[in-house]
Amino acid sequence: MIPLKTIEELIEKHSSLEKDLSSGEIDKKLFAEKSKEYSDINEIIDIAKEYITFEDDKKELEKILEDQTSDNELKKMAETELTDLSSQHEINEKKLKLFLLPKDEADKKNAIIEIRAGTGGLEASLFASDLFKMYEKVSHKKKWTLELISISRSDAGGLKEVIASIKGRNIYSTLKYESGVHRVQRVPDTETQGRVHTSAATVAVLPEAEEVDLKINDSDLRIDVFRAGGPGGQSVNTTDSAVRITHIPTGLSVSQQDEKSQHKNKAKGMKILRARLYELERSRIDQERSKDRKTKIGTGDRSERIRTYNFPQGRVTDHRINLTIHKLEEFLEGVAFDEMIESLTLQAQEESLSNLK
Repeated sequence: MIPLKTIEELIEKHSSLEKDLSSGEIDKKLFAEKSKEYSDINEIIDIAKEYITFEDDKKELEKILEDQTSDNELKKMAETELTDLSSQHEINEKKLKLFLLPKDEADKKNAIIEIRAGTGGLEASLFASDLFKMYEKVSHKKKWTLELISISRSDAGGLKEVIASIKGRNIYSTLKYESGVHRVQRVPDTETQGRVHTSAATVAVLPEAEEVDLKINDSDLRIDVFRAGGPGGQSVNTTDSAVRITHIPTGLSVSQQDEKSQHKNKAKGMKILRARLYELERSRIDQERSKDRKTKIGTGDRSERIRTYNFPQGRVTDHRINLTIHKLEEFLEGVAFDEMIESLTLQAQEESLSNLK
């Protein structure tokens, strides 16, 4: 049960914002902030008003049912209406609880996705490539913009490592549950006896941090330049264009050599470093907040096996929510991807709601 005072305050806030925005007396920056807040509350305001009037509406219908002078047809209508009203009230309460949950500020940010081949040799690199193609297809379907930051190919034509930024609407909230170990079970092309091999790739999804999200002091950075070439380098350069940036306080290090310009490599490296530092700080805060909470989803543990892609059986299974989708090919094409994400999001919301009790 949500306290009525909480809902009344939400309705009052909506009314107050409406007055402020129509007054024409607030500056541009504040106008943008209040417009965003008003837009968010506007999505739930009708449900909030229904929630407030529920008890009065319920009492009116109960009066009809208790009134000895009411005819049977009227009572039957009131009974049906009361059942529908109670059912809708439960739905409204759940929607309001979800709305009132603490917001993850990173949900609406763009994301940086990092995919690395894990155990399984060349087959793991091919699987890493398959995963990257899947995220490319998902991005295309959702009209997101995917930009390659760095790529390192394997001898088999797969990927040892790939890092990309994805820009669009609510990217991080959609992809954040993809972080972890993805495992594949299939017969490699090189396998002559038809044996199923298991290999893995690691996916890390980080919210893309802006300079305003965290301050990085120049004195905390050590920047080394070197000549690009070898694994990961697109070519052997004759100038020191490759950059390695080390954040001294944390020891985090990023190397970037895909561009021929040292300046561009540094900019890309800083983008990755900023995202990793931002995520490190978020993880520290989340751990402090959730010491006593048990959750299956969104732990951020990249060593956790989260999903298995089984080719012989044509299925993909997410181990956190025990969901199996028997559409492996469609999933890798990005077609059945939303089904998995929606289930993960719903489960995460349920866990958050249970933690409120």
